[in-house]
Amino acid sequence: MPTTDGTTAQPDQTGGSAGGRLPWTRAERAPRRRLLTLLAGLTGGVLVVDQLTKVWAVATLAPGERVALLGDLFGLQLVRNPGAALSIATGMTWVLTLVAVVVVVVVVRASRRIGSTGWAVALGLLLGGALGNLVDRMVREPGPARGHVIDFLAYGDLFVGNVADIAIVTAALLVVLLSARGVHLDGTRDDDPGDGSRGDARENQDVGPDRTATADDAATADDAAAARRDGGAA
Repeated sequence: MPTTDGTTAQPDQTGGSAGGRLPWTRAERAPRRRLLTLLAGLTGGVLVVDQLTKVWAVATLAPGERVALLGDLFGLQLVRNPGAALSIATGMTWVLTLVAVVVVVVVVRASRRIGSTGWAVALGLLLGGALGNLVDRMVREPGPARGHVIDFLAYGDLFVGNVADIAIVTAALLVVLLSARGVHLDGTRDDDPGDGSRGDARENQDVGPDRTATADDAATADDAAAARRDGGAA
């Protein structure tokens, strides 16, 4: 497409799947404001959905009663959990509250270096999930920092969780995927070439002597041919 200065605009070559990579796991340096908006939106969305579903569960489900949705595989069951997932550390609610606060602080600090869409999604889900369960621990019975988390999603006989747990697990899986692909928080990758100008200079240095030698050989051959022509003319 012609531009105002008479040149022709080149088509954008950055789109597509970038070698088949998932769009959230590609190395990129997106505008930080957009990434922070995405992170904050996911955080708020997870927090709101988590709290609304917990309010619904408390108002609708009877304690100890199980509502089967997929037979014995999945159902609804109201549980007030003083511990972590799988009822771990049930007697250390205040420790889990402190851990949740630390996670929130770490994620907020890390967001200042965000440069990847994938990491923005992961941190948004993690922050939303951590805040969802932290709210329960701060405002629910038996008291601040000791509140029991509302769980109501029963996965067979394995454990009972909530929306915040789903967000946290999804975030953890996404972090593993991003790390496996070498995508860093700032959007760079392990296989990034770095400074392109230095790479070009090294390449030119490597091929420079060969090009010089080739040019010298060609000049010598031309001189020899000219000498033969002069000798023949004499």
